[in-house]
Amino acid sequence: MSLLDNLKAKLAPAKDKVSDLAQQHGDKVTHGLDKAAKVVDEKTKGKYSDKIQTGTGKAKGAMDRLAHKETDGATPPPDMPPPPPAP
Repeated sequence: MSLLDNLKAKLAPAKDKVSDLAQQHGDKVTHGLDKAAKVVDEKTKGKYSDKIQTGTGKAKGAMDRLAHKETDGATPPPDMPPPPPAP
């Protein structure tokens, strides 16, 4: 078993716990992201609105990926490139 396989095996329980927490509290986190984005946008007087919206969208996307467990692991997340073909 390679080092990477050992690491994945040891981190699997943590990944499951994070995924469970994301499923339970995803709405609270999303609300917090929106609230933080609004405050930052107000403090910067709208100067960085587009960048704030982009960052908030990416954070929400990451939250969604954490909240949805992949049962078979065969389908990569939409923004991840497919794995290289086996030699």
